[in-house]
Amino acid sequence: MAKTEQGNGLDLRGSTEKLTDHGKGSSHEPEPEPEVNGNGIPVEKEVDKYGFTGGAQQYSANAEEIPIEVLRQREAKWLEMLNSWDKWMAKRHKKVKDRCQKGIPPSLRGRAWLYLTGGKVKREQNVGRFQELDNHPGDPKWVDVIERDLHRQFPFHEMFAARGGHGQQDLLRVLKAYTVHRPEEGYCQAQAPIAAVLLMHMPAEDAFWVLVQICEKYLPGYYSTGLEAIQLDGEILYALLRKVSPVAHRHLKKHKLEPILYMTEWFMCAFSRTLPWASVLRVWDMFLCEGVKILFRVGLVLLKCMLGSQEKLKASQGLYETMELLRAIKPQYMQEGFLVHEVIELPVSEKDIEKEHQIQLRRWKETHGDLHCKSPPRMHGAKAIISAEPHSRQDLKQRPTIIVQSPLEPTTDGVKTEDAEESRKNKEEMLKKTILPVEERVYSSPARNSSPLLKHLTKQGSKESLSSAEHDTYL
Repeated sequence: MAKTEQGNGLDLRGSTEKLTDHGKGSSHEPEPEPEVNGNGIPVEKEVDKYGFTGGAQQYSANAEEIPIEVLRQREAKWLEMLNSWDKWMAKRHKKVKDRCQKGIPPSLRGRAWLYLTGGKVKREQNVGRFQELDNHPGDPKWVDVIERDLHRQFPFHEMFAARGGHGQQDLLRVLKAYTVHRPEEGYCQAQAPIAAVLLMHMPAEDAFWVLVQICEKYLPGYYSTGLEAIQLDGEILYALLRKVSPVAHRHLKKHKLEPILYMTEWFMCAFSRTLPWASVLRVWDMFLCEGVKILFRVGLVLLKCMLGSQEKLKASQGLYETMELLRAIKPQYMQEGFLVHEVIELPVSEKDIEKEHQIQLRRWKETHGDLHCKSPPRMHGAKAIISAEPHSRQDLKQRPTIIVQSPLEPTTDGVKTEDAEESRKNKEEMLKKTILPVEERVYSSPARNSSPLLKHLTKQGSKESLSSAEHDTYL
């Protein structure tokens, strides 16, 4: 049964809007119309470093800039971690968490998210599974609904702006594959922005497995019919707010503002439709490392900042005014540096969340009976996931297929020596043997501040537009 979140226009269990129905249905952001000059020729819009040409999420000059030398140092540290991932997670998880809190380097974010979520292990243990799902026609009911939603996902991002472009095609593939993978759940509209964010950083196959992990491990039950899990978490957030900001809690209670009215899109879309993009990425870095407690902390920080004092409540004396306030959160509270600091410092742990979860579960059974959705237990972050799922080192091992060879071959009087020529042939043979079993190309993230090496990479258009290991070897 379809359930619509009130107030934000997010129809969570499907959409009735068709691609051709301009103006019908609601959208978080209007679809961009191409600008034209006096001669009727489309004008190229300036693209920010994240790939946005406009909209609320476009890059702000107030965002933090990391010095290039610091970025290169962080890249080296992350490469070291990713190459010995199981050891780091087992023995130095706190260091991994600290580095996620500082922000994952843009050039390695996709690969890091794949490892943090356990998506890499899932992919290796299910070789060929995504291809099977991708080739499946899917349930026409879900395919139709997904197609109607495609143009609503980040329409100001260069990857998704063009109707029928490679971004929308891959988004359809990933979401359709999930409905085939979990036919009992089908498609929920809130999954689309999650998948879109992933596709901005990784190929379709990797995005699919990370989406699976988010739906099944991080936010189990969120996208099921009835949305019971998100309603439970709304009550947990409300209860935690009483401890974090009694003033905000009393205000919401006074006006009978149910959590489902303001936090559904926050949590189900992991704040990807709420925060400026620099903040979205930092929140996701922490969320995929530490689990759902990060979403709770972000929600609590925003509620505390907007409603946490009598002075702030003067402009929101009723339910409607409070809802409008929460729809238009002040920019200073969403700014990357401020928000990340507040989220890290807020004393809300996994233990607090699980304790409150049990309390709310008992109350739910008293008022609603047993849950209809039997979702798996929630995993609180990367360490819990890697500990719960048996894997081998081979599952985490990279399969580099691109050998970067110096353009300067050893020469004698300008002529290649026999040894050099033989070495070159041997390397070519090794390269052929490595590449032939799996077609792999290097993947370039849309992020504009990635490694300069990415400028030399090529794009190839095909149905399998990007392979699953493309982004592992460019640094």
